[in-house]
Amino acid sequence: MKNPFAKGDIKTYKKIIQPIEIAQFESGTVHEVYSTFSLAKDAEWCGRLFVLDMKEAGEEGIGTQITVRHISPAFVGQEVEFVTTFNEITDKGEILTSYEAFVGDRLIAKGIQGQRILPTQKIEEIFSQLR
Repeated sequence: MKNPFAKGDIKTYKKIIQPIEIAQFESGTVHEVYSTFSLAKDAEWCGRLFVLDMKEAGEEGIGTQITVRHISPAFVGQEVEFVTTFNEITDKGEILTSYEAFVGDRLIAKGIQGQRILPTQKIEEIFSQLR
């Protein structure tokens, strides 16, 4: 793993909310707004943007944590911008980022995302032991 980042470095990601990303379960639609679980998936992607620049051949990232504080709704067709900040690499090798998600200047969510970069062989060994 290489680390070209310093605390406070930022990456951004923009996306348009799709109909499949609304709050819906097997029982039906709850609200026609950007769901918390879809938001979490996109927040994890934002942390991965750092990992993509850090992992080397034979390595891969694996998620360790995600928090979502869902503050305000966002609607299908609106553009969401994630602003993700590189916080640190812990003593245990966990890459921690924080993010804020906006529709225009309105904050809709914020949280923390963590990943570790491991050799792909190590990840496969872990998975094999648990299967």
